[in-house]
Amino acid sequence: MEEMLREYLPILIFLALAIGLGLVLMLSAVILAVRNPDPEKISAYECGFNAFDDARMKFDVRFYLVSILFIIFDLEIAFLFPWAVAFKDLSDVGFWSMIFFLIVLTVGFAYEWKKGALEWA
Repeated sequence: MEEMLREYLPILIFLALAIGLGLVLMLSAVILAVRNPDPEKISAYECGFNAFDDARMKFDVRFYLVSILFIIFDLEIAFLFPWAVAFKDLSDVGFWSMIFFLIVLTVGFAYEWKKGALEWA
């Protein structure tokens, strides 16, 4: 039991550091933030459009592309953490399958970038 707890110690330290850093950043934002609201800052905002426009208006596809890219790279990180933790026990198949996965994601990201999906102008 003690051996298993020792294996999880780096993860617990990382978790404690992440929570501590998050709390420090949130508290510093509360303490140091400039409180100067104006009507534009406190107005409702959703997907770059006014809240009370026509509900059947067309949305720009760039909002969807950015959200899909976020989900893809969020899932990539979710796959990389267990892979990195078990890295020393992986076989060659496990290593090269993750490298292939990262290459596919990199090619997809380069394609999105080349097509201009990340440009807002």
